[in-house]
Amino acid sequence: MEMLMELLTLAAVDPSFVSNGIMGAGIGAGLAAVGAGIGIGGIGGSACEAIARQPEAAGDVRGTMLLTAALVEGVALFVVVICFLIYNTISGMATGG
Repeated sequence: MEMLMELLTLAAVDPSFVSNGIMGAGIGAGLAAVGAGIGIGGIGGSACEAIARQPEAAGDVRGTMLLTAALVEGVALFVVVICFLIYNTISGMATGG
């Protein structure tokens, strides 16, 4: 937290840090979306393999898959919200608000 405050103070002095911070927030949100997509794809693929190997356990596998996918999506949503907060903070400093 202390490092973030130092970076925000530096962004108030040097305008290049504002554009870099905004670009970094966008890249972070994109990476979170890609990571969630890869994670959920892996979960779905593994669940399909498990159901193909043992069809009688399809209900248990499906429930576990949905729970795990929801947890991955929750983490990705949290990261995107943090990126938007950083973007709003930096762009607010750039406009003087």
